[in-house]
Amino acid sequence: MKRFPTAHATHPQWRMAVALVLAQLRAQMALPGYAAAPTLGLLYITDHYAAEAAALLDVLSAELPEVTDWSGTVGVGVCAAGAEYLDEPALSVMLLDLPPDQYRVFSGVAPLPRGGSGAFAAHTALVHADGHTPDLPGLIDEMAQRTRTGYLFGGVCASRGAGVQFAVAGNGNLAGHGAAGGVFSGGLSGVAFGAGVELVSRVTQGCQPVGPTQRITAADGNVVLELDGKPALGELLQTLDVSLQDDPQEAVRRIRSTLAGLTNADSAVAFGRTGHFGNDTRVRHILGLDGARQGVALADTVEPGMLLAFCQRNAGAARADLVRICTEIREELTPEETEPSAVGVQISRPVPGAAPALASGRQREVAGAIYVSCSGRGGPHFGAPGAELQIVRHALGDVPLVGFFAAGEIARNQLYGYTGVLTVFCTTPD
Repeated sequence: MKRFPTAHATHPQWRMAVALVLAQLRAQMALPGYAAAPTLGLLYITDHYAAEAAALLDVLSAELPEVTDWSGTVGVGVCAAGAEYLDEPALSVMLLDLPPDQYRVFSGVAPLPRGGSGAFAAHTALVHADGHTPDLPGLIDEMAQRTRTGYLFGGVCASRGAGVQFAVAGNGNLAGHGAAGGVFSGGLSGVAFGAGVELVSRVTQGCQPVGPTQRITAADGNVVLELDGKPALGELLQTLDVSLQDDPQEAVRRIRSTLAGLTNADSAVAFGRTGHFGNDTRVRHILGLDGARQGVALADTVEPGMLLAFCQRNAGAARADLVRICTEIREELTPEETEPSAVGVQISRPVPGAAPALASGRQREVAGAIYVSCSGRGGPHFGAPGAELQIVRHALGDVPLVGFFAAGEIARNQLYGYTGVLTVFCTTPD
């Protein structure tokens, strides 16, 4: 497997941006270290181009006839190696050179079957989702069950206009999909990968706890009523050291900047080794306060037994955690021969829901990477435009990368917020 050609461009006119991208792709495809005849394309556009999504895809498909399959979506920004385009017209493209029997494009008109289709069995999947889809968390969990590992990665499309998804399977790998494809809205779409596609994926958190982890002991729907047997509202105010009676304006201001990190009851830990949240924690907004019941309403359903820690966005913690996951990925690509694998899980013998890991003892290189980051993390949150992607580039090197800024991030069978999901495709040098 050779390096995946990638290209990105910005221009007020989408046709000019596409022309710039095509020139870059063709130049890379002519280089000896890059794939010369890739068949799968990933396409991410900013919402400035959403209205012209179908025409844009048609041009790319016509100019790159060897690329028979396409997948992608829209974001408020797109990213590439060391660069991000936020709130400006842009697109980012990667062409993957994978064996045709090791991937399947799926969408609402050609869903991924349970248990595989014929000789193909999905082990992992890149998923793009529409945030307006009813019971989206449930659909994501159900999609994870259609893979052997239970591991998904991807994100929710983000757009101030139409929420579009790209899904084309020109070779008819899925029954009925040869005649279907193009631009969709609603539901889920993406690419499922077989056991022969080696990849490693990690989640990086963007928030830091500001109080202790407490167990929810009473709840009603999305309202947390008690934490460790005490009124939840009182615990929130105590954590923030504010009073609704003494200084209500300051209390409301502090509460508005506070979020809640939720962890399922069966999770072993809530915090990672550097004081940030672990991968099992999902950050949710505080929607309001229930004064009558002394409760705190969250943007998620809560149940007694779950763990909760109030948190806030923290640029320093986000940078440190991004460096951490990049380091973990780099170490896994270059395993120590005398030590066991840090994770010890091969995709051929998966642990459901675990992040994919590689077999120990073999040196790998990165053929390409996908990075999906929260739209609230990009730009100034990391200190400067492109700083987030520069961190990834510094840690992994100048590897091909594509991605987008999402309205929610998908990893394992969960929907996250304020996170980044970094996935790298690996190849063993000859």
